Amino acid sequence: MTPRSIILEQVCKSFGRQIALQNVDLAFAPGECVGLVGHNGAGKSTLIKLMLGLSRPDSGRVSVLGEDPAGRAGARTRWVVGYLAENVALYPALTGVETIEFYARLKGIRRADALTLLSRVGLAAEARLRTVRTYSKGMRQRLALAQAMLGAPRVLLLDEPTSGLDPGLRQSFYEILHELREGGATILLSSHQLTELEGAVDRVIVMAHGRKMADGDMLHLRRLAGVAPLLRIRLDQAARPLPAGWHSAAGGSLELTCAEEEIAGRLRALPDGVVSVEILRPSLDDIYATFLRQPETAAREGGG
Repeated sequence: MTPRSIILEQVCKSFGRQIALQNVDLAFAPGECVGLVGHNGAGKSTLIKLMLGLSRPDSGRVSVLGEDPAGRAGARTRWVVGYLAENVALYPALTGVETIEFYARLKGIRRADALTLLSRVGLAAEARLRTVRTYSKGMRQRLALAQAMLGAPRVLLLDEPTSGLDPGLRQSFYEILHELREGGATILLSSHQLTELEGAVDRVIVMAHGRKMADGDMLHLRRLAGVAPLLRIRLDQAARPLPAGWHSAAGGSLELTCAEEEIAGRLRALPDGVVSVEILRPSLDDIYATFLRQPETAAREGGG
């Protein structure tokens, strides 16, 4: 049986009359990076608070590294759990170095190891000696990332981690995540940057209105949402016969929508004279929009 670092079973949570989570089942394995997507109020932040032990479920079970994160025994796991909040709050009067040293002392991390993290997140040597109040949003985000990664955490919970980062630093961030995954860390990545997630996570969990709508890799989500790839070709003027089932599109190209497993056969059946071929697969944005339009269908079929 595959080991699980985080387990949620039939978790429900309400705040007064507001239902935040409804019968949510989730499981995460060591070395897995999972994307968490959903509209504001979908339940993403509530899930993260439950995993951190900052809140308890009304019913159901939450386990992080084999312990109840909100229980007394769960306090032991907090030393190996990293967290980055969506709205970063750092002490403005401390410098970058003082900030990372403060958090390092809390976790019992060597000063040298903590300072190395500042370089990994691209915080320049000059900036480290300035107070946080002088930092740009991107610099504060980098410093917060460094504190979240202190001690090579076994579980890393990240809420909008690339907010304020330029493209180069985003690439570096995902390289760091890859290293942590290789080391066996479980990473949950909550983000509205859906395009970024596609090549960075093993699977995606789609939340809406407190319910898990779908859970799986991109191929599974495309099939579940019923959104198919689009094939687009351009033919030489002399190409005959024209392939059946294709329709004319802009720029003199031909297009065909088909299932993923039909792509190879459709391409093999093309006549001579094909000038170019494009395979346009639905993005995570497309899939998510489909789930929001069909919430009942997705929830009924979206196991995972």
